[in-house]
Amino acid sequence: MRKYIGEIGLIITAIIWGSGFVASAVSLEYYTPYQILAGRFLIGVTILCVLFYKRLKNIKRSTLIKGTILGLFLYIAFVLQTVGLQYTTPSKNAFLTAVNVVIVPFIGFLLYKRKIDMFELVGAVTALVGVAVLSLQLSSEINIGDLLTLGCAVGFAFHIFYTAKFVKDEDPVLITIVQLVIAAVMAWIVVLFRGETTFTVESEGLLPLVYLGVFSTTIAYLMQTVAQKFITETKAAIILSTEAFWGTAFSVMILSEVMTTKMIIGAILILVAIIISETKFSFLKRKRVEIG
Repeated sequence: MRKYIGEIGLIITAIIWGSGFVASAVSLEYYTPYQILAGRFLIGVTILCVLFYKRLKNIKRSTLIKGTILGLFLYIAFVLQTVGLQYTTPSKNAFLTAVNVVIVPFIGFLLYKRKIDMFELVGAVTALVGVAVLSLQLSSEINIGDLLTLGCAVGFAFHIFYTAKFVKDEDPVLITIVQLVIAAVMAWIVVLFRGETTFTVESEGLLPLVYLGVFSTTIAYLMQTVAQKFITETKAAIILSTEAFWGTAFSVMILSEVMTTKMIIGAILILVAIIISETKFSFLKRKRVEIG
């Protein structure tokens, strides 16, 4: 069971993030995108500091540096995604964000001369095709929103890659706290700079924001960081790409979207991607040996 801690943790993270699409959609009726980011990161930091304040005494300089790097990647990726969404369609935004799944293995290859695992690469491409089938409405023109969202995919790819690299030698709880502190500080600077300081306290808007803060930020990022101790960064990116599937599933269940054949095919492709990267078809080799 311990062997699958990474996989289970990341699947739960993807499910939570998928449900966050619905909470974000509702929150956007009451808050600006920048207010949502500031609110969710502040809630995340507050909860983690209250729960783990005793650990903060043992924080190391290396944790502060690595957590700061992760926090910068995290906030930049979120801002590019948020601004990109204002100029492109939600389906394109979801698809282009998922491009990070293919970028991750190449970061290791280009920066650290790390060999690319072909099964993981095939899995990554298959996952991307699955997300495309699941979420993409065909339109050929590329606009500024698409380019910004691609930038967000690069940001998330670096965040996933360096989370896997840094968490090997650091306390996952402390590095999560530091990255959320950095993201929260940046988010509040942007909110103050934009003059968006009036927050509604209507429960209809506040509850989904609290959900994003507690579940999509506190629990999900803590779980992602812990899980990435046990799994390669490319596998992590592939499993996290199922967020697109879960987002669609929750939209069907909660927002009454219609389930289509396209959605089913996309979901199957994402599942195949995970099977390829997880098993490397070892079960086929075993059968061949038994037959021989």
